[in-house]
Amino acid sequence: MTAAVPAPTASQQGQRRHDKYDRLVAAAQSLSKLEVAVVHPCDAASLSAVFEAAELGLIKPILVGPQARIRAAAAALGKDVSTMRIVDAPHSHAAADKAVELVKAGEAEALMKGSLHTDELMGAVVRREGGLRTARRISHCFVMDVPGHDTALIITDAAVNIAPTLEDKVHIVQNAIDLARALRVDPVRVAILSAMETVNPKVPSTIEAAALCKMADRGQITGGILDGPLALDNAIDLGAATIKKIQSPVAGQANVLVVPDLEAGNMLAKSLTFLADADAAGIVLGARVPVILTSRADSTITRLASCAVASLVADAQRRQLAIPEV
Repeated sequence: MTAAVPAPTASQQGQRRHDKYDRLVAAAQSLSKLEVAVVHPCDAASLSAVFEAAELGLIKPILVGPQARIRAAAAALGKDVSTMRIVDAPHSHAAADKAVELVKAGEAEALMKGSLHTDELMGAVVRREGGLRTARRISHCFVMDVPGHDTALIITDAAVNIAPTLEDKVHIVQNAIDLARALRVDPVRVAILSAMETVNPKVPSTIEAAALCKMADRGQITGGILDGPLALDNAIDLGAATIKKIQSPVAGQANVLVVPDLEAGNMLAKSLTFLADADAAGIVLGARVPVILTSRADSTITRLASCAVASLVADAQRRQLAIPEV
């Protein structure tokens, strides 16, 4: 009798492991299913993500949009939506409004983007009258699984705030710290990125970085260890930090990267995605509930990780005082 042949590993199959995302999914599976209003899931890409997350026990979806189109998209996938709640809405704008209403009524704990433009969804979220604004500035975080890097990297803000002010960055940093803590990161090491690691009056991002660090010293930002300005290399690579003789509890081992503006953040995230084969789960924070932003180009594990991140954030929000509304 011959010995059983072990199954090929992920690397042998030409696939890479996603240990960091797998841990997030496993942590979320230990929680109760997140009730998510899925906004306008009218194509195969957005609806397949819903079924994947529901089948893993991550979410309990409420499908909000044109009922006939949702059922047709499900049929095209060979999936049955008869067990899912569908809230009919004639078009994408109406679907976004209805999803926000579900949150305000306490029937949903998160929103998930379907086949509509991000601006349509976020427009309903940030509306001053009837939206989901809080006293916090809304910001976006990528939770990135980078091959060869031991921990997940949180990058903010690469999608919402175009040219954030210092006041905006206080909220952006605090949102990212709260996210890291919800993901059970300890300690949270925040690098405020610039092109250099010294304060230069001619480079405004270095001055803002120094101010943010002093604000953390004074308790205006809490829950994390901040340092900056730091260049990308000496923020995430201990060797680079050692060569530059930077003595810091953050340098070389940051798990949160705060970029100067949206352009820098977008380039950083996409460079990691397309040049380093990284995956980028996305979440919007600062509203009353987390908002899951997925892309049609996202891999299955990335879409699942985005749902897992939202579940962990919602669980953390249940266990703390709500942010005051405005």
